Amino acid sequence: MQRNVYLSKEAFLEQNRTLNTGLPWDEDVTVLGKEYRLGEKIIANRLACQAMEGCDGTADGRPDMLTKRRYERLARGGAGIIWFEATAVMEEGRANPRQLYITKENLDSFKAQVETIKETALKENGFEPLVIMQATHSGRYSKPQGSPAPIIAYNNPIFEKDNPIPQERIATDEHLDRIGAALVNGAALAEQAGFDGVDIKCCHRYINSELLSAFERNGRYGGSLENRTRLLRESVQGAMAVTGGKFIVTSRLNVYDGFPYPYGFGVADDGSTDFISDEAEWLIRELYSYGMRMIDITMGNPYFNPHVNRPFAIGAYEIEEHPLEGVSRMLKGTAKLKAAVPEMAFISSALSYLGVAAPNVTAAFINDGGFDFAGFGRTILAYPDFAKDILEKKTMDRSKCCICCSRCSEIMKLGGTPGCVVRDREIYGKIYNEVVKK
Repeated sequence: MQRNVYLSKEAFLEQNRTLNTGLPWDEDVTVLGKEYRLGEKIIANRLACQAMEGCDGTADGRPDMLTKRRYERLARGGAGIIWFEATAVMEEGRANPRQLYITKENLDSFKAQVETIKETALKENGFEPLVIMQATHSGRYSKPQGSPAPIIAYNNPIFEKDNPIPQERIATDEHLDRIGAALVNGAALAEQAGFDGVDIKCCHRYINSELLSAFERNGRYGGSLENRTRLLRESVQGAMAVTGGKFIVTSRLNVYDGFPYPYGFGVADDGSTDFISDEAEWLIRELYSYGMRMIDITMGNPYFNPHVNRPFAIGAYEIEEHPLEGVSRMLKGTAKLKAAVPEMAFISSALSYLGVAAPNVTAAFINDGGFDFAGFGRTILAYPDFAKDILEKKTMDRSKCCICCSRCSEIMKLGGTPGCVVRDREIYGKIYNEVVKK
């Protein structure tokens, strides 16, 4: 059954009431335009562009033409935070041959990219956004040459079924040590490139995220909660040690996988799949104790259960829950974590399905202390100036909104360079047609 994204206030309020999802609503969205002090940084507003990979870099990892076009559009768009897309820190960990990959050799290209973002935003909007680089190792989903070359934390029958990945592809503790060192080095390079901070990526079942559920793994990276979070925690501490005090070290953190123990994080050990926040709360408190002051929350696996982290109107499969229920789980789950660690600044996710209702729902959460920033993902591909419209017009233009049709995801799945086929048709409509016809 096809479900439409919310392109009117009335449609959202009716569905919210019918489904009893209990999402709040505030007519006054001015809180989204308020500044936020993060250490010595002043963030101009509460709107964030989430990391959305374009798969359009050069073979040696530099930003290419479409990369530069995307970030120029986002820089003009008015968001206070631009979470720069997944950038590999090891060749083996690239998710595709065109994924960005930061090295000493191509550092000047990243410097130029960051300078352009900040200069463009300052000229257009009167402020520089906070620009965070997402440092990644793709782990299970590594395809540096275009063919699967997985590096996994453990075998997972939910994904692998009757075709388990060979044991030699399971990273040893020593291999994970090297990945940790590469993430720390990536943080140092990000600072040299002029980024305001680095995200030690721990989401969507890439290597750091997969380790969170390594309950049955032996050694220093499996079993106990301390071991399962070791790569993330030590990479964060290492990144802080090699960068200056003004540089922000953060993480986009998967707090819930959506499938049962012992293969999923954020669930009980009784076979249920309800979100259990205890371990995530412990981890966030621990990261705060190291000096982390902002965290970006997400859930689910875009390769396995994308409806969890990006509820869709049209997708590759039918789901039992209504997409608004997925939005509710994400936003209320984030608010639960914020209540547990109120001193940490939280960024929300899963907002694109809300359409024009997103500003009012997120303003209500922020006013109630549920989180601090509204993070938009697919929306930024369809509607790069969403923030400017929210801040200036106090609303979003329904004719620009993402309709959650999943075609951007389809392009990526088929090996192309993803973008919005509906709202950016001149470029990505052509790419979609070329990729689908292959």
